[in-house]
Amino acid sequence: MEALIFPALLFLVMYFALIRPQQRTAKEARQLMASLAVGDEVVTTSGIHGFINSLEETIVWLEVAGDVELKMSRSAISGRIVDAEDESAEEQEEVEDEDEDENAGLGDTDVID
Repeated sequence: MEALIFPALLFLVMYFALIRPQQRTAKEARQLMASLAVGDEVVTTSGIHGFINSLEETIVWLEVAGDVELKMSRSAISGRIVDAEDESAEEQEEVEDEDEDENAGLGDTDVID
């Protein structure tokens, strides 16, 4: 029985240290690929920044300069570029949500003597 404890613990450590983070990253990548839309500003795995002009099932057409378009695989998109204005608005909303959560359950009429 004791001989099985060490391998089981080793498996659990390996699962939480290696497998689970990889699954989370893969899920985020699938969500990104599914949510791409025309007009999004993106960056590719090779570091090219551009705007999506057209989407096909596995192909993305990126506009990288005036009349320069690149045909790339959808899987080559590594992330969406978020404007500073959009990012600051999202951060403000998160802070407001956290404040509401912290104050939940505290009534204005509660008096402590």
